[in-house]
Amino acid sequence: MSRPPRGPEAGEVMSPAGSEQLRNLLAVTDTALARLDVEDLLSELLGRIRAVLDVDTAAVLLRDAGSDELVARAACGLEEEVRQGVRVPVGTGFAGSIAKRKCPVVLDRVDSTTVANPILWETGIQKMLGVPLLSGEDVIGVLHVGRLDDRPFTDTDADLLQVVAERVAGATHARQLAIESAAARLLERSLQPGRLPRLPGVQLAARYVTGENRLVGGDWYDAFTVPSGQLWLAVGDVAGHGLNAAVVMGRVKSALRAYALECQSPQDALERTDRKVQHFEIATLITIVCVVSAPPYDRFEICSAGHPPPVLAAPGQDAEFVDIPPGPPLGAVRDLARTARSIEVPDGATLVLYTDGLVEDPNEPIDTGLRKLRSAVRTDDPAIVCHTVMHQLIGNRRPIDDITVLAMRRADSRTGM
Repeated sequence: MSRPPRGPEAGEVMSPAGSEQLRNLLAVTDTALARLDVEDLLSELLGRIRAVLDVDTAAVLLRDAGSDELVARAACGLEEEVRQGVRVPVGTGFAGSIAKRKCPVVLDRVDSTTVANPILWETGIQKMLGVPLLSGEDVIGVLHVGRLDDRPFTDTDADLLQVVAERVAGATHARQLAIESAAARLLERSLQPGRLPRLPGVQLAARYVTGENRLVGGDWYDAFTVPSGQLWLAVGDVAGHGLNAAVVMGRVKSALRAYALECQSPQDALERTDRKVQHFEIATLITIVCVVSAPPYDRFEICSAGHPPPVLAAPGQDAEFVDIPPGPPLGAVRDLARTARSIEVPDGATLVLYTDGLVEDPNEPIDTGLRKLRSAVRTDDPAIVCHTVMHQLIGNRRPIDDITVLAMRRADSRTGM
């Protein structure tokens, strides 16, 4: 493996031929970006790179953050890499070394001692040049090209490939963000209940808002019944934001639903969910409050795992926070026995579950937000309660955190409302 090629010094001028090559490459990047997805965009660029640099192969490997490996995503002349799903650990072989060192590498000999992927030497490649794809300081992939003859790569080749790598990295990052945003919207719709349960004597309503500049987050709510007739309500908050937090949230929500089919109490279901989190969601913290009631839904068992307490408003009384043992979040303490509190919810009373984004305001102490919430909760239709809570606590400000509100009201048996 030779010394990495030298980049252009300050004031150094590229040759007319190199400048023309660069203009061709940048032009195709600009035109392709607006209309192609990631795979098609990469294939288009690699085809142009082969022609402009006069190389026989070109390939892009993108970093898989989950496994810390480089995965072949697009190739020209090395299509087997993509078709076979080639994966190269960061730090291993030619591409892995580029990703680890974050600098260009020229390879003058291609064999089993210099590259980890046998496709490269089996294809007959003699010379290779590779550069990292960077997003800020982070390596998101590697771009490499190869020649089947002994023509060496020049500094101009390396300079061109580095400039192209910047554009490829930018285009790839932008398209991946767009794809992630679309996936987040689909995930958000799929994870929120399509329709809240309709039960005699019970009314339900909910609100869900993501934090500023995020399409989906780790907050969630759920409301469902099980065959026994029990009503289960849950509101939770996965530490973190964005698509990864939403994916974890989806798994936790599914686990809680599954355990609800087997458990009679919220503490048992949370203990089992906690064991699942401890084993499969390592280093993840999740706060959650779970509420369970059987017909006629006048008494509720409430268990909290580090979550803010619900608010209960009974007819003729001021709303109060329910005094329940908070317990640590899921994922914090192993093999913990959790406790629940049983409360009576009289006719006409309203119970509100929420996440901390509702009461947190960077310009006010959290106690102020809690007081506002308590004063906003009334014995009213849950949809009106949700509207009032959001209006008084959020208003026109942009929430910095995700917000979930789930309101339940027991109908007044005297009026049916």
